Amino acid sequence: MSTKTPRVSEGALYAPDLPGGNIGLDSAAWFSWLEQAATRSFSYPLFESRCGYIIGFMTVRKEVRQRGGQYWSVYRRQAGRVRKIYLGQSGSLTAARLEQVARSLLRERAPPHRQGERGAGWRERPMPQRVRAEDLSAQL
Repeated sequence: MSTKTPRVSEGALYAPDLPGGNIGLDSAAWFSWLEQAATRSFSYPLFESRCGYIIGFMTVRKEVRQRGGQYWSVYRRQAGRVRKIYLGQSGSLTAARLEQVARSLLRERAPPHRQGERGAGWRERPMPQRVRAEDLSAQL
């Protein structure tokens, strides 16, 4: 497997080591690729329709349980914390399920900071007083 993480875009998985360069989501080749031992992770874009571009990616990773079996989880860092969402086995990784999780992560996202707005917990700090050299010499 290549060192570059495979990436989902526009309903297909793209990776340099795939025959033809891509695999359509929800196809037999997709589910076969998910089951391969060499398949460990891929990234899925978080598209924000309000601004019209991708604001980040969620990482989808395959994990192995101690008692056997494999399952998939989504990881995404938001507001300084890593969020983990269980997806299930390979058969449950459909385009609709991935899109549902991406939408839920977008809803949980904090609104962007706007210039002039003060967020929760913001406090104005007093400006430090400037000390002139003359004042210091007068105090000594």
